Amino acid sequence: MNLREDWQFRGLVHQTTDDTVLDRLSAGGLTGYIGFDPTAPSLHLGSLMQICLLRRLQLAGNRPIALAGGGTGLIGDPSFKDAERPLLDAERLAANVEGIREQLSRFLDFSPSAGASRALLLNNADWLTTISLTDFLRDVGKHFTVNQMIAKEAVRSRLERDDVGLSFTEFSYMLLQAYDFLRLHQDHDCTLQLGGSDQWGNIVSGVELVRKVTGHSVHAITSPLLVNADGKKMGKSEGTSQRVWLDASLTSPFAMHQYLLNTDDASTPSRLRCFTFLSHDEIRELDESLVSAPQERRAQRALADAVVTFIHGEEAARAAQRAADALFSETISDLDETTLLAVVADAPSSSWSREELAHGVEATQLLVRCGLAKSLGEARRFIEQGGVYVNNRRLEPDPDVTIDLSRALHDRYLVVRRGRRELHLVVAA
Repeated sequence: MNLREDWQFRGLVHQTTDDTVLDRLSAGGLTGYIGFDPTAPSLHLGSLMQICLLRRLQLAGNRPIALAGGGTGLIGDPSFKDAERPLLDAERLAANVEGIREQLSRFLDFSPSAGASRALLLNNADWLTTISLTDFLRDVGKHFTVNQMIAKEAVRSRLERDDVGLSFTEFSYMLLQAYDFLRLHQDHDCTLQLGGSDQWGNIVSGVELVRKVTGHSVHAITSPLLVNADGKKMGKSEGTSQRVWLDASLTSPFAMHQYLLNTDDASTPSRLRCFTFLSHDEIRELDESLVSAPQERRAQRALADAVVTFIHGEEAARAAQRAADALFSETISDLDETTLLAVVADAPSSSWSREELAHGVEATQLLVRCGLAKSLGEARRFIEQGGVYVNNRRLEPDPDVTIDLSRALHDRYLVVRRGRRELHLVVAA
């Protein structure tokens, strides 16, 4: 199956300057680029679609360029933002670029063995921070009119608001991004820019600049923006609850696996298509499972397994699966401390005196103080009915049983559970 058919099946194409570019990509031999915004030290799950696009380009025999925005990051893209982004200092930005550089190197083939499709990783600071202001205004700015620039939807949406203006710094952003395309075309024969649909205005500006300066035709493809169930764009700046980072130190593989495992049914088909390299037949089968047996969540499991494997490796995905299974089994005792805390991260917790726990606490008192029972009588009934667990081991049906540190995981944690879902983490301090 060629690239055009694959991308159409996966819904990866939203806009193009020329539909025939998909056929040329299918034949291989083109160079295309995507820019990555270094406003944080890590890329996020919202970036994964673009990473996968570059990977798909390379697999089809094209050369991908991943462009880190070390220069444009000094300005900040205003596209469809409600307010101006805080400007980062050069030191922080450089550190972010290095973090992104390391991540991208895991997903694309930068080795000489890739031949003509060998990926490139570039930083636009190399040209944006070295060109003089007068040269930039003369060689780039003269090709744009203010009329054209304010007609762009991303700019107009800010100008039409009385409460939020648009600084000249932000207004100039599209010129910088357009210059990126010109330099990549001149220096690396790049003829295609890809990005999210919110970048269409900026990208088309680059297409026009290349045509005016060189007389050459270059092209653009945008992909639809992926949104969460609440309709907000999937990305790092849309709320802390949706910040799923690709850096394992910021978002653990388990937490990422759980986030994807909890994808709503309506969003799962698009994420399977955009975030994975599963075959069309596999995806169609998973689509059907969402209808025939939604309670099994086969599609979400396949999504979580595939994405975590792609980002963190197969062993990390297996460990995330084991951790999820351990949440309700006695194998919770086999988890390392970091994974254990990730597994119970959403549970309420409380710190208890190590001395008190060493002497032992009656299970009925433990349940009440953890908020898992309203009274000692209710706690006694829960225990007698066999519905209380400590570290997923069912307590014997004796209301006088005591809990002490001998049961603790890593000598300080007690995972107390009532029924299937009511958890509380006791930490010995």
